[in-house]
Amino acid sequence: METKETLNYLRSPEAVREQATFLLGLAKKNKLEHFAFHEEKIPDVVSYVEKVIKANYPTLEVPFHSRWRHFNAGGVNRNATLDQKLAGATTEDIARSKIELAIVSVLLDAGAGDKWSFKEDGTDKTYSRSEGLAVASYHMFVDGGFASDPDAPYTVDQIGLSNIDKKMLSAYFQTGPKNPMQGFDGRLSLLHRLGNTLQQQKTYFMAGQSIRLGGLFDYFDSVSANGKISARKVLTTILDALGPIWPGRISMQGKNLGDVWKHSKIPTDGPSVGHIPFHKLSQWLTYSIIEPIQEAGLEVTSLDELTGLAEYRNGGLMIDSGLISLKNPALEKEKHKPDSELIVEWRALTVALLDIIADGIRKKLGKSALELPLVSVLEGGTWSAGRKIAAEKRPGGNPPLTIVSDGTVF
Repeated sequence: METKETLNYLRSPEAVREQATFLLGLAKKNKLEHFAFHEEKIPDVVSYVEKVIKANYPTLEVPFHSRWRHFNAGGVNRNATLDQKLAGATTEDIARSKIELAIVSVLLDAGAGDKWSFKEDGTDKTYSRSEGLAVASYHMFVDGGFASDPDAPYTVDQIGLSNIDKKMLSAYFQTGPKNPMQGFDGRLSLLHRLGNTLQQQKTYFMAGQSIRLGGLFDYFDSVSANGKISARKVLTTILDALGPIWPGRISMQGKNLGDVWKHSKIPTDGPSVGHIPFHKLSQWLTYSIIEPIQEAGLEVTSLDELTGLAEYRNGGLMIDSGLISLKNPALEKEKHKPDSELIVEWRALTVALLDIIADGIRKKLGKSALELPLVSVLEGGTWSAGRKIAAEKRPGGNPPLTIVSDGTVF
């Protein structure tokens, strides 16, 4: 029975973790159709990730896994350049602008495929995949590409978003027949829906008398208590405020659920009524806006209530390390839709195993969850380890499985 309580549950990080853990429990009993779980590999995977963390961050001072790391791709400190551009603005306006950059960049961050790249003017460096998307979206933002007012370029508003057409987005991301991007049309549609959502969901986006994406900061400030807000509240706000942007998938109680899928092994009489949520982009977005929120003076608490990210780098680590394996190896050569049970299983096992790996890392390093939260383990970490092992396994570092992307899931 689908109720408001079910809707709220499926929009919670608890649901992501609990349903992923449920499917891992089935994997431990060899009751999943597509994947086998090799628990004996956990120590090896933990050791591999530990080495990557120590190589990346020898002092073990690991930042959050957020979009802000990607903006500095290639060793270019674009974040410092942005700070210079925003110098003189109020603390609140700086937070609004940084939230806007993080959101549009994350929403454009779904897998671009292995044929697309971005060549940066000025540095003459070329970037691909997530870093390429980050650098391209950064330049589009600082160029005023999301704003309607040339005198307020570091803004994202409804008119600015609606003005973005295929030609404009293609120019900023350098796409074309010789530089194709997976899910290009899906990204453009997502930006247009984002613009419409700013008008539909004004409660979340009011910054004084104006409506802008960064008005989310004002909302967070208004619902904070004693200068504090929980990470869970940030996520559930994102899910509610941005829910209408996702393409038509599963709806409940008149609400678009977004990154939520069905799996036949999840009981329909349980709290999730047969569904499993991941909210990958929404949690990635939440992790990415926490930094500007905290820079502006709001403390974000209980970070580990959020989960690991069910995407192809973390997921690739699980397959490439041998921690999980396809029962039918021939399926590795096929393309899979995001709603296929094979992909749902892969993503669920990834989320559940990230918690186990994080616990193992903390024990080896003698760190608490406060000292090394999951979001830092991801950064240090499993995401980097997933990319590293992919490069060792396959030319170009492609993920072990191929997903038919619409530009809004991975």
